[in-house]
Amino acid sequence: MASTKEIRNKIKSVQSTRKITKAMEMVAASKMKKAQDRMRATRPYVGRMVAIARHLSQANPEYRHPFLIKRPQVRNVGLIVVTTDKGLCGGLNTNALRVALAKIKAWQAQGIGVRVTPIGTKGLGFMQRLSAEIVSYVTNLGDRPSPDKVIGPVKVQLDLYLDNKIDELHIIATRFVNTMKQTPVEEQFLPIADLGDETEKREYPWDYIYEPDAKTVLDELLRRYLEAIVYQAINENTASEQSARMVAMKAASDNAGEIIDELQLIYNKTRQAGITKELAEIVGGAAAV
Repeated sequence: MASTKEIRNKIKSVQSTRKITKAMEMVAASKMKKAQDRMRATRPYVGRMVAIARHLSQANPEYRHPFLIKRPQVRNVGLIVVTTDKGLCGGLNTNALRVALAKIKAWQAQGIGVRVTPIGTKGLGFMQRLSAEIVSYVTNLGDRPSPDKVIGPVKVQLDLYLDNKIDELHIIATRFVNTMKQTPVEEQFLPIADLGDETEKREYPWDYIYEPDAKTVLDELLRRYLEAIVYQAINENTASEQSARMVAMKAASDNAGEIIDELQLIYNKTRQAGITKELAEIVGGAAAV
């Protein structure tokens, strides 16, 4: 049995750990509120952009942008994987990377090449260990992701699509549901022709008036649309990260409290056993005299 000194040292160590996890829980709770506000503020804009893009995929304008045209055969795909830069957020990254691994294996089994753009240190490290073909990446986005850092890596994938080096573009990220639930999702957002919902289809096509002309408007609009989707995915992932970290740190603090109670009970029993032993030795010595 461990000595009382060893048990006291263990109790002090766990108490120090609980102080750290409690502080991290409070910091994550503060950041979580701000991240959720940013995520909810951009949702309506991205939602309208998605609706317009779906309508355009069913319209019959005089100009068909390459992003709207489905390729007859899929030989290569692009994949954007959104993860966090830091850990200690439960199974958030593990769940997203598990989805990414399953998709990559499925594509490779069909003989389809995969070109990856990891966003976040955890995703980059995973793809490097997987020996995946990484065409671009971005890390250290911070607690307030900037669109300027995201545009470059996303542009690499868009250029590959325009150059016919990839035939589809997919994104895997974590969608924020609520504080206790975050769901990893995989979505295809190129070509946009495949995104039309059955409920969106109409008996007559959507029609738009373009100023100055269809090519100028669509070239700019659709690129901004894709960048907005990736940026929203990063905002969703950031809100999910802070929520998951707060929950994980709260669970760690609660577990530390339980361990301290158990160690305190063991310490009391050990100390009582030591006192009883000493009394028995004294009584035994007095009886011998």
